[in-house]
Amino acid sequence: MGRSSSDAPQARKPLPRAKRSLGQNFLVDDNIARKIAAALAITREDKVLEIGPGTGSLTRFLVEAEPGVLAAVERDPDLALGIKSMWPQIQVQVADGLTVDWARLDGWKIIGNLPYNVASPLMWDAVSKCRNWQRMVFMVQKEVGRRLAAKPSTKAYGALGVWAQSFARVDMAFTVSPQVFRPRPKVDSAVVVFTPLEQTDFPAHALSALLKRCFQMRRKQLRTTLRDIWTLEVDNYLDSQSLSPSSRPEELGPEQFQALSFLLQSAFPA
Repeated sequence: MGRSSSDAPQARKPLPRAKRSLGQNFLVDDNIARKIAAALAITREDKVLEIGPGTGSLTRFLVEAEPGVLAAVERDPDLALGIKSMWPQIQVQVADGLTVDWARLDGWKIIGNLPYNVASPLMWDAVSKCRNWQRMVFMVQKEVGRRLAAKPSTKAYGALGVWAQSFARVDMAFTVSPQVFRPRPKVDSAVVVFTPLEQTDFPAHALSALLKRCFQMRRKQLRTTLRDIWTLEVDNYLDSQSLSPSSRPEELGPEQFQALSFLLQSAFPA
């Protein structure tokens, strides 16, 4: 597809009725939308995918940035038709963001105002399966943003944060008030920026299974949680990290979980 045109329409249509079943909350503040789009740092050589463009409040600023390719995935067929009618140059697919085949994407930048009910599983897949991605910017519930960027031994630290930080540097860029949405959500949102890490050489399937197992019982000691797959190598590794079998999952950093995923990968077949 050729370079996107910057002739974004200026007229605003009345907002459609939000569908609660799709978790729709429409962003109505141009300043916030412009700021989110700017966080993706778009160049004219970029391939950009927007997840859930909705009414196009963010899309118009992506168009103005003139990426080489601009595509969108929108679950609501009526909204997808509206995006295509406003910007015919955009490749629009009517689909659930959770069904995106991330492995087919290579070298993309990805952005979206994500519905709260799908944000975590969508980001889990996107950061780990999209090939050679360049940058991701997502607006999510503020609490989810805290979990994504959380450090070890904090209340917000858990499987989602370890997983995301195993693939990316995660930064909470800014918070967003409920006042800029229609309808207004009950909680604040946060814009989170993901920058890919250069080295992600670990067995992802084993890390995923290990994290889910450990953080389902986050207050239990590692030796208890992993009793049936415990090895001498795990004992020795923990000792080298000034940890012990009595340590709890929240005490380990992402790199330490990655190391354990190597040691225990035979217990978690792909």
